[in-house]
Amino acid sequence: MKMVTEPEILLVDDEASIRLTLPLMLQSYGFKVSSAATVTEALRLMAEHRFDVLISDMNIDRPGDGFTVASAMRSTQPHAVRFILTGYPDIDSVLKALREDVDDYLIKPTEIEELVARITSRVQNRTLRQATELKRLSEIIRRETEFITLRWLELAKDDAELSSVRLSDPERTDHMPALLQLTVQLLAGQGQDISADNRTAARGHGETRYRQGVKPNSCKMR
Repeated sequence: MKMVTEPEILLVDDEASIRLTLPLMLQSYGFKVSSAATVTEALRLMAEHRFDVLISDMNIDRPGDGFTVASAMRSTQPHAVRFILTGYPDIDSVLKALREDVDDYLIKPTEIEELVARITSRVQNRTLRQATELKRLSEIIRRETEFITLRWLELAKDDAELSSVRLSDPERTDHMPALLQLTVQLLAGQGQDISADNRTAARGHGETRYRQGVKPNSCKMR
């Protein structure tokens, strides 16, 4: 099954047979593949093109310089998923890969179906993570005010100390939407424009916590 999009892959390997066959197989699954036989050629391609995935042999010009390629990709194109390709995996190489912020390593020979599945999974996870990171915290709080309020109420009821204080649900939560709105304002750098209602909400939160038995300077780390 071919992919709808066409992620671009940079393959770096000094074995001519791999540079000849692997790109053809990956292209049959909808990938665009550029190949490099040396570190210098790989760096040139990175400077000229944007890639979604790097697959680099561990040993190219010299032993271990695949990590140099991965590090360069991380610096120049941090969005790209980085794989190290090796025929002789060992614990030291795996640990080095993790330290170098390599996303995964592949063992030669790898079945094309497994290779495509791992590449696809990593690309999709990276895309989802980037989309999540682009959302501002203030936007999330504003959109999820009701959920946050209800979740806070659930947690308060599950807490033995807080639930021991007899308060109705509205008494516990009435101030929360305005308090969250105040948080949004502060995150947006609008603290100088805090309204009287926001101050009332903040004061109400403090009073509620006091009635629940939380005294000043007595908050515990949970």
